[in-house]
Amino acid sequence: MRRRTIEDRYNENIRNQQKTLEKFVTHEEEWADHLLTLYKHRKSEVPDDEYRAVAFIKNREYLKKPGALTLLYQMYERCWNELPKFTKEQTFDFLRFRFKMYAAVIRKGGFD
Repeated sequence: MRRRTIEDRYNENIRNQQKTLEKFVTHEEEWADHLLTLYKHRKSEVPDDEYRAVAFIKNREYLKKPGALTLLYQMYERCWNELPKFTKEQTFDFLRFRFKMYAAVIRKGGFD
């Protein structure tokens, strides 16, 4: 049995990271749709910062801006791990907060 070289391990790590980011993008595109639908049902307008994050994900602007998707994923992980667990009633507020944080990351990262 042949040992994997450093280059093989590196390529495997890159593939795993790309898979994780692809899953993250599909997940967030779905949640962006849910957020827009929730605002539509409440008959209110989406605030500009939340809409900016939704548009960034839906329009796939992260493809033109290297590193943006990684920053968004790191923010997602922070939100998921650091915020207290939420109930069904708090889901909308949690989703709004998450997209506000995405907008802040986009702005601070210079991807705006």
